[in-house]
Amino acid sequence: MFNLGKAIPFEDKPNDLLTVGELLVDMISNEYGDAFECDGYTRYFGGSPSNIAINVNKLGIRSYVASAVGRDGLGTFLEKGLQNAGMDTSGIQRVEESTSMVVITKSQETPIPIFYRGADSELAYNDSLEQALIRSKIVHFSCWPISRVPSRYTVERVIEKAREHKLLIGFDPNYHPLIWQKGEDGVSYVKSIIPKVDIIKPSEDDAERLFGPGTPAEQVERFLELGAKLVVMTLGKEGAMVSNGMEILTFDTKATEIEDTTGAGDAFWSGFYAAVVKGYTIKEALELGFAVSAYKLKFTGAVVNLPTLEVLKKQFDL
Repeated sequence: MFNLGKAIPFEDKPNDLLTVGELLVDMISNEYGDAFECDGYTRYFGGSPSNIAINVNKLGIRSYVASAVGRDGLGTFLEKGLQNAGMDTSGIQRVEESTSMVVITKSQETPIPIFYRGADSELAYNDSLEQALIRSKIVHFSCWPISRVPSRYTVERVIEKAREHKLLIGFDPNYHPLIWQKGEDGVSYVKSIIPKVDIIKPSEDDAERLFGPGTPAEQVERFLELGAKLVVMTLGKEGAMVSNGMEILTFDTKATEIEDTTGAGDAFWSGFYAAVVKGYTIKEALELGFAVSAYKLKFTGAVVNLPTLEVLKKQFDL
């Protein structure tokens, strides 16, 4: 069980965080709206794992991305985006499928996406990925790579190897039926993954898609019953509820200005991971995660120019 008042111990390894999964283009509308009436979209670097990896580097810890993009212009755009952020791109696999894309209406609430899947699901498990995994303290993935094969098989091997080498495993259970093959029971598969990981961060929408309606406390308990060890349920403007199975903590939102919600969850993960690696207690790391998320909400796009964790700590008086 995770003690919320203590830090998480880590072995000394060359890399802090390995993110495994989608690297894709976010096409975000230039105007607000929910019906896609807008005429213009702007291309942004996207994909939750890559967003997190870039963010944590800015926050002062080391990261590495394992992902697949197409042998096309959008794939090159994404690879250069990583390079421009100072990231090692040796873990980026170039494949024959088209680079994946998400079209999103700019929103101050939860954005409504349209998914175009391609190269991201072609991520293969290879010696390079295994060595990156063994050399890391934390591994993170979301529902994207487990929603399709062969990347699902890659993540299954990643989980197995991570448990063998005692890595901390973070899972974003961002289940959405539209990213799964028609006729496949994605809900049951996601539920089968939960007991194999250490930390999960569902939103209210994620929980309702997996379990149906319920209060935040009921939803958190459902995750715990499946074997989750630490549940961080984000509640939008209502903050968050966190439980390790023995105690429940609630957190108020730190957001004072909301320009765009795209990547807010990734920003939380980034602040949390950076803080636990730096030796903060879990409770302190949660506070810092929410602070990073609140900072990101002031800007459009998933990856923004974050200050250091120490600067954010002072800015949010933590």
